[in-house]
Amino acid sequence: MSLARPARTRQATAAPKPAQKSARSSRAPRAVPPAGRPAARHRADLLEAMLRIRRFEERCVELYSAAKIRGFVHLYIGEEAVAVGVNEVLTPEDAVVSTYREHGHALARGITAEAVMAEMYGKTTGCSGGRGGSMHLFDASRRFYGGSAIVAGGLPLAAGLALAGRMRGQNHVTCCFFGDGAFAEGEFHETANLAALWNLPLLLACENNLYAMGTALAREHAQADLAMRAASYGMPAWAVDGMDAEAVEQAARRAVEGIRAGTGPHFLELRTYRFRAHSMYDPDRYRDKAEVEQWKARDPINRLTDRMREDGQPVDEELEQIERRITEEIDHAVEAAEKAPEEPAENLLRHVTSARQGG
Repeated sequence: MSLARPARTRQATAAPKPAQKSARSSRAPRAVPPAGRPAARHRADLLEAMLRIRRFEERCVELYSAAKIRGFVHLYIGEEAVAVGVNEVLTPEDAVVSTYREHGHALARGITAEAVMAEMYGKTTGCSGGRGGSMHLFDASRRFYGGSAIVAGGLPLAAGLALAGRMRGQNHVTCCFFGDGAFAEGEFHETANLAALWNLPLLLACENNLYAMGTALAREHAQADLAMRAASYGMPAWAVDGMDAEAVEQAARRAVEGIRAGTGPHFLELRTYRFRAHSMYDPDRYRDKAEVEQWKARDPINRLTDRMREDGQPVDEELEQIERRITEEIDHAVEAAEKAPEEPAENLLRHVTSARQGG
C-alpha cells in the first residue's frame, strides 16, 4: 500500500484508508527467513521482538508517571517494525548509530531490557553506566554507538564508522537511523554527499514519521519525497512501508546486500508513525486525533499477527507464550533497576576530566 504525499495543511497527510485485511495481507511481501530458520519461526521471532519494544515502552510510561524515570523520554510505540526489520539483517559485526528515540533500536540490537531499564533509572548497571539516560544508550560490545540528542548528530559519526571499517578492510555495514527532521540539517546532506563520493558502506535509514517534533513534513519541506531527494546524491534510494516488519526486512536485506557487494551507500525512507507524542512532555496538539487513529489501524504488530492467522499459524498460542516471557523479562528489569546502585559522589568527575601526572 503506497502512502500519499503530505498535503500543505496544518496536519501531515493521514494514512490512506486500509484495504481489507485479507487483500492487503495476501499482497504483502514475505521476508525471506535466514537459512535454517523456518518461516513460521521467523515470523514469531519478528513478532516477539516488536512486542518486547512495545511492552518495554508501555512500562516506561508507567515508571515515568511514577517519577521513577526522569528527564526527557521519547517513546518508540508504533515504529517497532522499523527497528526490528532493519536489525534483522545486520550482523553482530555491523555498527548501528541511533537517535534520541532509541529504546527500540537498542532492544532490537540485542541490548538487554535490564541494561536499558537500568540506564533509564540512571543506575550504574545501565548500558551507559547510568550517565546517558533515555537519549544516550550505548553498548560497544553490541557495536551500538549510541543515541544523540542532536537532530542529525549521528550521521557524521556513522560516516566515520563506515570509513574506518572500509580502511581496515572489513566488509561491515554501518546503519544510521535518523528522523525526517534530519533532512533540514546540513549534517544529512554533507554525510550523504561524502558517503556517495567515497562509496562508503553506509545504510541511511530514515524514519519518516511525518513530524519533526511538532512540525509536519509538508510545512517544512517543499519536496516531501525524501527518497527521491536522497537519490539525487547518486545512491540507491526508495520508500518502504515502515508499518510492515516483513516489508522493512525485505527492503533492508536488499540494501545491505548491495552495500556488502560494494555498491556504496543506500537510503531507505521508512514511512512510519509514532502513536504517542514526540516526548512525554509534549501535549501533542498539532495532530488530529482522527489521523492518529487511522495510523493505529495499521499497527505493525496487529498486521503481522493477522497475516500469521491467515496463513494458518497458531499465533494465539504463540502470543500467550511471548507475552508471558516478555512480562517476566521486563518485571525482572524493573526489579533489578530498583535495586541497582547509584554512582557514588566521588566518581562525579569520572569520564569528564583527565587526571594529569606530575605538577
